[in-house]
Amino acid sequence: MVRTPLTPEEHERGERLGRLLREARGDRSMVEVAAAAGVSAETLRKIETGRAPTPAFFTVAALARSLGLSMDELAVHCTPMVV
Repeated sequence: MVRTPLTPEEHERGERLGRLLREARGDRSMVEVAAAAGVSAETLRKIETGRAPTPAFFTVAALARSLGLSMDELAVHCTPMVV
């Protein structure tokens, strides 16, 4: 099965998600946050750097929970603004 290439908008959304997670993590280590969410530090690193622009829903939900973010906050910050 061949995966359809991501659109520029999907890449931008992934970058916004990564920035939001990095900001929410603050001075906590990637290892600490990833462990609290039940994901690997490498997974968190890929999401934060935009190398994984479309992470699985449950991965995002677990990271949000471990960082004290609501899914509503993520949606607001990661959805492109309509002009």
